Amino acid sequence: MAESNKMKEMPVNKLMVQMGIPMILSMALQAVYNIVDSAFVGNMRVGSEAALNALTLVFPVQMLMVAVGIGTGVGTNALLARTLGQGNSKKAAKVAGNSLFLGVIIYVVCLLFGIFGVKAYISSQTVDAEVLEMGVSYLRICCVISFGIIFFSLFEKLLQATGRSLYSTIGQVVGAVVNIILDPIMIYGIGPCPEMGVKGAAYATVIGQVASAVLLLIFHIKFNKEFEHGAKYMKPDGGIIKEIYTIGLPAIIAQALMSIMVYVMNLILKFNPSAQTAYGLFYKVQQFVLFLAFGLRDAITPIIAFAYGMRSKKRIQDGIKYGLIYTVILMILGIVITEIFPGGFATLFNAGPSREYFIGAMRIISASFLFAGINIAYQGIYQALNGGVESLVISLLRQFIIILPLAGIFSVFVRNGEMTVSLIWWAFPITEIISCFVGYVFLKRISKNKVDVLN
Repeated sequence: MAESNKMKEMPVNKLMVQMGIPMILSMALQAVYNIVDSAFVGNMRVGSEAALNALTLVFPVQMLMVAVGIGTGVGTNALLARTLGQGNSKKAAKVAGNSLFLGVIIYVVCLLFGIFGVKAYISSQTVDAEVLEMGVSYLRICCVISFGIIFFSLFEKLLQATGRSLYSTIGQVVGAVVNIILDPIMIYGIGPCPEMGVKGAAYATVIGQVASAVLLLIFHIKFNKEFEHGAKYMKPDGGIIKEIYTIGLPAIIAQALMSIMVYVMNLILKFNPSAQTAYGLFYKVQQFVLFLAFGLRDAITPIIAFAYGMRSKKRIQDGIKYGLIYTVILMILGIVITEIFPGGFATLFNAGPSREYFIGAMRIISASFLFAGINIAYQGIYQALNGGVESLVISLLRQFIIILPLAGIFSVFVRNGEMTVSLIWWAFPITEIISCFVGYVFLKRISKNKVDVLN
């Protein structure tokens, strides 16, 4: 029970660092999957520009699969941490079991989309036959073998809920290493492996994800001893599933909105394929920075949720304070790196005709990282305190209500030749600043209603 005692007794500042560092590394490595694929694909001998465009178009569906897996895991994480904080090990076993049952359902849906829906999805964003073929091949493989990323996301959150974030990081590292090793072998055809191009990138990605999931399954069974394991706990329990998604559904929608935003931005930029590719490449760099905030958020949520289950006002307040401080530090670091080295990232991807657009996007959009990181931290705090609605509203503002109409309006001026494409990139910092102000108002309200009333 040492891990549960740590969640209860260790000073929050120290706990945040100890849990946050492995989670931040874990999320950074998850972002590496997308960056590594694009880097290797961008240096293919033939068809690299089409391949980069294809990966840009499939990215929203990849994000959506991750969104559903992680969102379900976030609900499981907060509910499991709170249940353990209350000392209810029997319910904790049911929470963990029901999350795995939900994982099976999610995989079946992804499998069906991979078989029947991929071609229609890619066709909606491009008329280029080469891009279409590459996109369909890549995405079909990722969907059909999606059980790796889905169950990795669930086991990761089950380990994080009990304070064992180090093991989830180990699993993530193993998957990333497998992916990086296999990418050049399967894309370029090294040794006995035939050259497979974008199909090789897809196979390398899913094999890495499966390796991570298997390893985390072993860690979960071996180390999560606070509650029992077994198939009997996977029996669907409507009450527990409702509780999981009361917390997790806003997180799923928040992540799903990221997919919708990228998809709609691809449609907005369809008039300029080079700008479209540049945005897709930059988005992967942006995700690498923002995933640092997501990693810290995954430490903030269980720490505050556990303290909320204990009804410890002091630990909740410390969790909020240190979570925001560390998030700001991480985002400032991200801004510095992206503002200083945009050319280096463009070279990494061999951006070609998209290079100028890519550097322009990085210069402008990276200024929004500070406010975006704070918004992500706010959402972790809301989720820990049963503030699902507040979390959902911030997501809607950031990734739908403000950003898409603003980008659409700006694109009219660009298409008419009155402004350059860079005008569209300004929609991002404007959106994050407005959302951050709204998020602060929500934080003050939820603190007053749910934290200040505790003894």
